Amino acid sequence: MRKLLVLWGLTLFYVAPIVAQQPVKARIAGLESHAEYMSLLEQDAVLQMREDSIASAMIRVRQQLREDPENRPQYAQQILQCENEIFELRTAKGRVIDRINTIEQEWVLANLNAEIARQQQDPAGQELPDSLKCRNLIDNTPFRQHLTRQDYGALRRAQRDEMQAVEMVNRYLNNYLSLTELGATYAAVATEQEALAVLDSMTMIERRNEEVADSLGAVWNQIFDNKSYAYDYLMEALRKEEQLDRQQERLSATMREIGTLQGETVSDQLVDYFLRKQALVAYELDVAQALQFDAACDSLRGVASQLTAIDYKLPKITVEERTFIEYDSLQFSSKPVYTAANPIPECRIYQRGTIYRVQLGTFSTKRPVSIFRGTSPLSYLQTEDQKWRYFAGGFATLEEAEAAQATLKKRGFTRPEVVVWIDGVYRNLAEEPLPSAADSGYRIEFEFDEALPEQVRTAITQGEYGVEISRVGSSRYIIGTFVERADAEKVVEAIRAEMGSIDLSIVQIGQ
Repeated sequence: MRKLLVLWGLTLFYVAPIVAQQPVKARIAGLESHAEYMSLLEQDAVLQMREDSIASAMIRVRQQLREDPENRPQYAQQILQCENEIFELRTAKGRVIDRINTIEQEWVLANLNAEIARQQQDPAGQELPDSLKCRNLIDNTPFRQHLTRQDYGALRRAQRDEMQAVEMVNRYLNNYLSLTELGATYAAVATEQEALAVLDSMTMIERRNEEVADSLGAVWNQIFDNKSYAYDYLMEALRKEEQLDRQQERLSATMREIGTLQGETVSDQLVDYFLRKQALVAYELDVAQALQFDAACDSLRGVASQLTAIDYKLPKITVEERTFIEYDSLQFSSKPVYTAANPIPECRIYQRGTIYRVQLGTFSTKRPVSIFRGTSPLSYLQTEDQKWRYFAGGFATLEEAEAAQATLKKRGFTRPEVVVWIDGVYRNLAEEPLPSAADSGYRIEFEFDEALPEQVRTAITQGEYGVEISRVGSSRYIIGTFVERADAEKVVEAIRAEMGSIDLSIVQIGQ
């Protein structure tokens, strides 16, 4: 996994010991006496030391996250905090590096201009000295000679923005690693509260990565277009047809591969970046070889090697939703369990999973706890028509619920009925038994913030099909069950005829 995180000398989780800072050295001979340049190099070194220190701390937290599952949400939050601090350090470091690069480029260009002027005065025309052949391809003389001032400026901006794209890629990959670890944490937590906290963190990181991917796509398109134009222009000016034809073939193969991978990985933008980056670096190497810039060739070969070591075809992260249903068997007590200080709670409806309860009755008014004869646990729901339903227990299987129903009958309850919620949908099994394993059924689901129009409600509950309407939460409606899908489709058509283009779904349900 660590190879994912290395890009052109930037390692997200590189751990270095904190030692006394060594004196910095100029990266280009001749700039040792440039005060601002040397100061910026020192700032860059300090920022790197801070980043390495935080990265080291984050590795320790990740280890604790794996070893101490009870406190995983806390560790996950600490990791997010470390990531934010590293991102801020890299942002500051990027500004420092931009200025360092600018000073170096100005120095190189000034010396190149002097060399060009000398060559123009020398009719024999000497070859460019090796000392002024730059590792950075675009700093070499032919680009400045053959491109217009505007085009060369665009090329330099594209080169400068390369570091911004690398930072975005590293940020995305770092977030992806956090998502995979949070996914493992979600699968291991013991309570719903912990699970929801982890899901919230994952949702936040996913949104960040969507923003990063969109930004990467925009920045990378501009970089690629400006660089490709400059290289094509220079190769045409120098009549390097072989390099142009090779790049055209390379791009055609690259675009076919991008199309094949569309939607197959976690990020189309990430795939597009890496595949076109590989093609562009190969083109840059062709250009450098054609112009015999050995230092630039060496640099580009290193970039190409690092690109091939990075796994960018990352799978989508899927998390199997967990349910934390609290089941509870019946208990009976001579002392009242529920009082004015501890009233009967509202029945909890789980949006995923199945839970059975025993319905003790439906009443037109709220009932005193004494009529339930010391039974617990109890819960209630108030229906849309202002009726009060009371329930006992919470069971994982129909057999357990039927056993509790039999016990309640023995204790004098006249008509206890087994009811079930399947993915939040209520069903009274005395009125609507579950289908057999060989059968299937359908229901209609949709979101609507208001009460259903009376003519729609009447048509559904009292019309040809006479099915039940359930409202879950404030806006979700469930209609059905239907034995045949065609029956559900007819009701959908009838609802749309009355309510317009409302979004309705037909969902198949089983036992």
